[in-house]
Amino acid sequence: VQEAAAEALTGDLSHLRTLLQTYRERRDILIDGLNSMGWKLSRPLGTFYVWAPVPSGYTSAGFVEEVLEKTGVVLTPGNGYGNCGEGYFRMSLTLATDKIVEAVKRMKTAFDRFHFD
Repeated sequence: VQEAAAEALTGDLSHLRTLLQTYRERRDILIDGLNSMGWKLSRPLGTFYVWAPVPSGYTSAGFVEEVLEKTGVVLTPGNGYGNCGEGYFRMSLTLATDKIVEAVKRMKTAFDRFHFD
């Protein structure tokens, strides 16, 4: 473990630039897509996930269920992370970029725009 830590601190990390760019691209596609449907999300700066509030009139579970039924897109309900997660859902940036593009496209086609209080 110590050797791995030393390598992480002193080794060549240039390969991470490509990985970071990939995650930035995925994040931007997802955030821009959600915002085009009514969300007003900021770009997270350091995560593999995007958390967003569910639209008005939905619970976390109800929203992700409807999205799944209408689009085949899997979202994670926030209430699975405890009471404080209710009212939110989570999407992962670990999927291939083309899958994120497709998920946004399906959601926009099925719902067009969501409303928030």
